[in-house]
Amino acid sequence: MTGQPGSGEVRESYRALARWLDESPPDLLEARARQAEFFFRRMGITFALYGEHNTSERLIPFDIVPRILSAREWRMMEAGLVQRVHALNLFLADIYGAQECIRAGIIPADIVLTNPYFRPEMTGWRPPGDIWVHIAGIDLVRTGEDAFYVLEDNARTPSGVSYMLENREMMMRLFPDLFSEHRVRPVDTYTDLLLQTLKDAAPASAAREPCVVVLTPGPYNSAYYEHSFLADKLGVELVEGSDLYVDNAQVFMRTTQGPCKVDVIYRRVDDDFLDPLTFNPDSALGVPGLMLAYQAGHVTLANAVGTGVADDKAVYTYMPEIIRFFTGEDPILHNVPTWRCREPDALKEVLSRLDELVVKEVGGSGGYGMLVGPAATQEEIEIFRRKLIADPAAFIAQPTLQLSTAPTLCGTQLAGRHVDLRPFVLTGPQGARATPGGLTRVALKEGSLVVNSSQGGGTKDTWVLDA
Repeated sequence: MTGQPGSGEVRESYRALARWLDESPPDLLEARARQAEFFFRRMGITFALYGEHNTSERLIPFDIVPRILSAREWRMMEAGLVQRVHALNLFLADIYGAQECIRAGIIPADIVLTNPYFRPEMTGWRPPGDIWVHIAGIDLVRTGEDAFYVLEDNARTPSGVSYMLENREMMMRLFPDLFSEHRVRPVDTYTDLLLQTLKDAAPASAAREPCVVVLTPGPYNSAYYEHSFLADKLGVELVEGSDLYVDNAQVFMRTTQGPCKVDVIYRRVDDDFLDPLTFNPDSALGVPGLMLAYQAGHVTLANAVGTGVADDKAVYTYMPEIIRFFTGEDPILHNVPTWRCREPDALKEVLSRLDELVVKEVGGSGGYGMLVGPAATQEEIEIFRRKLIADPAAFIAQPTLQLSTAPTLCGTQLAGRHVDLRPFVLTGPQGARATPGGLTRVALKEGSLVVNSSQGGGTKDTWVLDA
């Protein structure tokens, strides 16, 4: 419960939990862990992986020991999250508009304009309220020095919020006595806030009560459980591309009662597959003509098309400058120190220290396309060396951080395991709001720094104390 590897100290926010654990029967946690797995399996809370033969859906491992943040820690994080997402929205509005940040030299033009996620089709267009990122997931890590850093921005289709909500429900079911000893801020208001955020994003032509749908690629998508979960919690229809069509630049949903006009689409389909008439012509996941209706202002897509530029790890390296340029403020949450391999001096430094660093593809995600130097073989290091030399602009590098750990049930014993945190931020007309806590992801393998579920990681409930 130290949060700092090897310190042996219990954080103040964990003291009540530590006492509870000391007083609990030794087999209680193991029994509760089995119950949690049974409940999750019965409820069908699963994920799938692409590219594996004979893949069956899996449970994401759930650790029943909560990760706890104090009210003071959360206030700092919340302010930093709101600031960062506000700056991301201003940045996206600018690069698809006046491009003042490029002209001012804040970020190189090629980083933006040749980015695979930059959509020229959006240039000069403005979404309702100038909100591009309605739903953001910002990945944070805590270091041994007790500071929080932003590891990654997720502005396209951030996932994981269903696990945040289900984890809390599970913990309240299994440990009601723990909640009576802690004043934990709730997360179950998220879906109400999300629905209101989506309704507020409706175009001016929408009905008094906008029609909102969740657009999914379908049941073979790895996050399909989350798509169906959110549609159910929002009380809206879960649709696939074939359920929608465009007529007279308006989007309609096919129903047994006839066509129903759609005003807002919470899309969990990537840009490339949204509209075969505009993007990938082979896509069977999208809706032909959707971009025509979108740019005519007859339907809102959340998040907006083109937000993937803000996900890019090369753009991430410029976020401190972007925040200062657009808000006039210093960043509250700092980036992890990063080398831009596109810069010759940085490349030289990285190549000389590959066995010490973490190297990432600028467009990579899910823990793929990266090298963790201290854990890599010499052969893996040499493969990455050749990749870097061939295309240095495609990579960034970061130090191997001394990440904080959280107490985790490993078999029948508690042990420290590395964690990160993905808080979720909603942006509407009243500004950005962060849900207290978020999804804590935990690297279940001893010594591992990779927390992604696709790489063997698990999740925890995240408690933000009210006082």
